[in-house]
Amino acid sequence: MTVVRALARPLLSAIFVVQGAQAIRDPEPHVAKAKPVADRLVPMMKKVAPAQVGDRIPESTVNLVRLNGAAQVLGGLALASGKGRRVGAVLLAGSLVPTTLAGHSFWQEPDKPARAAQRIQFLKNLGLMGGLLLAAVDTEGQPGIAWRATHGAKAVKRETKRSAKLAKRETKRFAKAARREAKLAAASAKAELPFT
Repeated sequence: MTVVRALARPLLSAIFVVQGAQAIRDPEPHVAKAKPVADRLVPMMKKVAPAQVGDRIPESTVNLVRLNGAAQVLGGLALASGKGRRVGAVLLAGSLVPTTLAGHSFWQEPDKPARAAQRIQFLKNLGLMGGLLLAAVDTEGQPGIAWRATHGAKAVKRETKRSAKLAKRETKRFAKAARREAKLAAASAKAELPFT
């Protein structure tokens, strides 16, 4: 791991760990803003999710705030420690969507200074999401799974073509040798026949 990665991951995840822990301990300050978003998202998620998952989605906004906080703590620790860093970054990016929609809906603010402040926070969260998406696809210079699959498929295709050409060449060589052997056998048999 490079020095930049060693510094960047904890820096990126620090706010999520701190804010997530705060949301777990004291969810009440977030409940009022989260309720409208939760009221729209929970029924949609229950409809889309498989029955086993949909039945476990909490309907209480307090529990949803705590769940989001737990996701942020877990994702932040995974990203900061480097153990499951890519999954942690995806988890953080996913938890940031409802947080941003609930906490920084600047388009609903009637007061101009409050709208400007919320817009800045909204854009800050978009910037964090961009960093998280970069962290989610960072393979530390090693080829990713998608590249390996594509590269492997190309190598198999190339090897298959090569094997087919080789088999065709060998088949032609064996056919030519068989014709030569047949001619020699015919000539030998003709030479051994008595003249009539």
